[in-house]
Amino acid sequence: MDALTAQSNAMPKKEQLYELIRSNPFISQQDLAGHLGLSRSAVANYIATLVRERRILGRAYVLPDHRPVLCIGAANLDRKLRTLGKLALGTSNPARQTESFGGVARNVAENLARLGAPTALVTAVGGDSSGRALLSSADETGIDTRGALRVDGAASGTYTAVLDEDGDMRVALADMEIYEALTPDFLATREQQRAGAALIVADLNLPRAAVATLLEGSRRDGVPMAIVAVSEPKIDRLPRDLTGLRLLILNLGELAARAGRELATDADIAAACDELQRDGVQDVIVTRGARGVMFTGATGMRMLDAAAQPSEIVDVTGAGDAFAAAVCWTLYNGEPDLELACRRGQLLAAMTIACAQTVCPQLAPGLFDAPVQDIVTD
Repeated sequence: MDALTAQSNAMPKKEQLYELIRSNPFISQQDLAGHLGLSRSAVANYIATLVRERRILGRAYVLPDHRPVLCIGAANLDRKLRTLGKLALGTSNPARQTESFGGVARNVAENLARLGAPTALVTAVGGDSSGRALLSSADETGIDTRGALRVDGAASGTYTAVLDEDGDMRVALADMEIYEALTPDFLATREQQRAGAALIVADLNLPRAAVATLLEGSRRDGVPMAIVAVSEPKIDRLPRDLTGLRLLILNLGELAARAGRELATDADIAAACDELQRDGVQDVIVTRGARGVMFTGATGMRMLDAAAQPSEIVDVTGAGDAFAAAVCWTLYNGEPDLELACRRGQLLAAMTIACAQTVCPQLAPGLFDAPVQDIVTD
């Protein structure tokens, strides 16, 4: 018997079990029982004790220093058709088509995973080839998809965008019915996973009741939560009571839809954000395209000019999700500076529109180790 084995055998069984989990967080209870010479029920009791002690965090034995960002919402098959000439309505347009994986929550998750953050995705996919491919691709990227819901007999979500010759989106069609399956009852089955997250990021493809359930759980469990709006029609899925919400990211049109009025001036935008804060959200970020970004701060609304655009706009799809991911990455890393978060978001958005992919393949851990202005993206 070597010294290491002897030392391990001298440890209490609970500590031996803890060390086995540290070395392999996905080890099964059966394997733990076999390693330690214990019954399954004894292993379950030790795990319950470790959970109560907050040394592990629920199912999958998440350790406190490896708590993931949990993204909840859409994972789609994206189809993009780009016209070869000027877009003409009411007639056929020559175009090229590409397919890729998308969905706001899935895109945010992939950006975060490529940046090196531990990331998990809760979504709904159909029992079709698209659903299997969506989850397989996410797994290969390093996203934990074990919490996803598989709905047999349903079609996976699709998003079809028509882009003009300059790469600007002119119209998009979305089949998102499957996400109605992400109900409060389903989310209750993922309660441990939610409680063990470092940050929850939800998109508004979720039903309104599901968003309210996530907010309630976030308050209860003390897990910060960010919401990313997805469109003006779906802004009504945002509950009126936003108590405990850490951050809301939305564009100017979505903010106007929530406020129920036109927001023509910066003062109008600030007033609408103040209303959101009275509803309970801590901070708000409003993206305004060429007019830059506005965000809340300790002394009121602050403004950030639009970032320089790349010399060639290849495809704008996914740019907003990249922005949101960079902001959430900053919060996940314990940096509350929203100006820094927005500058990083602008950088990732610019990188995304300069490439053909929905998530920029240049992303890698350590990208934000340098100041934003010093990052070379060519």
